[in-house]
Amino acid sequence: MGLTLTAVHRYPIKSCRGHAVADVVVEPWGLAGDRRWMLVDDEGCVVTARESPQLVLATPEFDTDGLLVRAPDVGPLRVGTPEGSVVTDVRVFSSELAAAPASEEAHAWFSKVVGKPVRLVYLKDPTQRRPNFAHSRELDRVSFADGYPMLLATEESLAALNDLIAAGPRPEEGPVPMTRFRPNLVVAGAPAWDEDGWRMLRIGAVSFRAVKACNRCVLTTIDPDTASKGKEPLTTLARHRRWDGKTWFAINLIPDSPGATLHVGDRVEVLEQVEANGPLRGPEIQRRRAKMQR
Repeated sequence: MGLTLTAVHRYPIKSCRGHAVADVVVEPWGLAGDRRWMLVDDEGCVVTARESPQLVLATPEFDTDGLLVRAPDVGPLRVGTPEGSVVTDVRVFSSELAAAPASEEAHAWFSKVVGKPVRLVYLKDPTQRRPNFAHSRELDRVSFADGYPMLLATEESLAALNDLIAAGPRPEEGPVPMTRFRPNLVVAGAPAWDEDGWRMLRIGAVSFRAVKACNRCVLTTIDPDTASKGKEPLTTLARHRRWDGKTWFAINLIPDSPGATLHVGDRVEVLEQVEANGPLRGPEIQRRRAKMQR
């Protein structure tokens, strides 16, 4: 049957729970509505579930002119999309940009959920931030996502990883669901880890560059249903998918056909593929760039 897009996930607020969609427009900076909101501390620095795991239990939904957010032990929050005349400086890791603060009610609600003072902000202008210069083109852009517009994972690689967990020292912590990895796109029909060699692909009417594999962090060890922390899948990834001192799962994509719509069930075509010895990482990217310049 070939490769098929089996799921599409969107995450309205960075580090909060996502939701599945049947179809969605692809914008230059990611899926429409994906990671346009985030939380920041008093210094304007991003707050994520890495240090505040309770965020994975907050469930945002798109509502009339904004969001409806639910979380355990608090009432629902309705927050309107800021019109953007007032902005504040925020930082997403190494990126500095301007975002519009939400209401004081939203700040107080999320501060209660997180257990410390935080503010909710909205990225009114998503053209401000470029992905890592080493792995992107001049006109590429990204929202509040960690580094790149979109993330793709395959069902077969997850199944292979869960088999490794089951055979490892912590089988009781498996199997881990795909939600641990927070991908935007899930694909089925490829051999496990085949995506390591993908470089260009088309999904439905949208073309993508696979610019870098995704090195994984402690966020993958947080159970999205309970917010409890474990050791998997990082323990198993460190035993079987460790290169350059990091662990790897899934691939980062940059779209080359913004404005088109993705649909669950779309055909996936790999337009360029290499024989991969591990995921696409910094050293290989540098070698490819040097070869192109010769």
